[in-house]
Amino acid sequence: MHRFAKQIATFILVTALATALSACKGSQSASGGAGSDVAATVNGKNIMLSEVDRLISQQTEGKQAQMAPLQLAAARLQVLDNLIQRQVLYQKAEKEKTVPKDEEVDTAINAQKTRFTTEEWEKNLKENNLTEQQLRDEARKDLAIKTLQDKLFGKISIRDQEIVDFYNSNKEQFVNSRGVFISDIVSDPLDSTGQYPDDAKSDTEAKAKIDRIYALLKTGGADFATVARASSEDQSNIRGGDVGFATEADLKQNGFPPELVARFFGPMPVGGITEPIRFGNGRWYIFKLTNRQLQNENLSLDSPGVRDKIKEALISQRQTLLNEALLRTAMTDAQIVNNLAVGMLNDPSMLGGTQPVAGKPATTPAAASASPSASATPAASSTPVATATPHATQPAAAATPRAATPVTAATPRATPQAKPASAATPAAQGTKP
Repeated sequence: MHRFAKQIATFILVTALATALSACKGSQSASGGAGSDVAATVNGKNIMLSEVDRLISQQTEGKQAQMAPLQLAAARLQVLDNLIQRQVLYQKAEKEKTVPKDEEVDTAINAQKTRFTTEEWEKNLKENNLTEQQLRDEARKDLAIKTLQDKLFGKISIRDQEIVDFYNSNKEQFVNSRGVFISDIVSDPLDSTGQYPDDAKSDTEAKAKIDRIYALLKTGGADFATVARASSEDQSNIRGGDVGFATEADLKQNGFPPELVARFFGPMPVGGITEPIRFGNGRWYIFKLTNRQLQNENLSLDSPGVRDKIKEALISQRQTLLNEALLRTAMTDAQIVNNLAVGMLNDPSMLGGTQPVAGKPATTPAAASASPSASATPAASSTPVATATPHATQPAAAATPRAATPVTAATPRATPQAKPASAATPAAQGTKP
């Protein structure tokens, strides 16, 4: 999916359904595409088989025709479950009066429009077979579900004793590992198609650009972060080039030359910059060593950021459980008719068949007892960048508790978190050096 679709997904919280659910006018459905084919109803609201097949078409990049009949049948059931769950949550939001006003939907759409010219916006809508009304409908659903969740999450409170207990049970997680914090400025010979204002478009331009930047930093006294924001061809530019923390193993695994790693952990002063260095992906880099931790350091409960991280983890656990409880209760209250599933039961030889068979409502949908998938349980926040904004004052990645979904709400389980190499290396933006 090209950049436009990814931009659109920033305001659609259920990312797996962002540009396909009732929106993409993709290829003809695998069934032959009769638009009146109702795969399921939720309290009388139709979900069309064409919607299911359009989503499968997007997920398989138009190759659903190559799927075996059993694969297609399984995919249809799973996708339909997700669509049912999404519709159930939206209808719950309608009952709770959390559906946004037109002005709020306008704001969400207009926030995306500002990233494009009018011509680019219209061209990309056409290329993605989208209309603004379809985008508005999906944005309305997402905003409604998010507001419903926020209303529910406002009831969450974490006692201080829970924080203490979590720390005492997981002290091994709270360690500042030996490593470095680095920033970068990148010159990329590939054409960014307007994504970056100071864009090199060839090897010659990329080399000339990085040399110019290096001279500006060394002799002109320019601020590294300011230059990174203006000229770096990398997503780290929005953070002034900050790409975060990395251990020696992280750097080596992601293609940093051994001599550069040795400099970071050896003679290079904190605050110093490297000369331009070309990586295997053809990009040129200038690195700044922003901080260095040469020894593992055990953190106490009163170390900066520790209590906040634990509280965030415990709140995240509560949110996961509340999301699941919300979906389960909404599913229980809804009248769901899964024609696709009923049709498969009525004619097992046609599991991958051409038409959903209208039939009697299934009793209790299997989806009601299943854990909701990521695409069925919208994220609590529309800003999924928390882990992409590292701060030198925060504990290292290993000190950030990430708890698995607990068996009971009162007994959080800690799952040690791996150190994110991606946040600290050029490979984070797509291609390994």
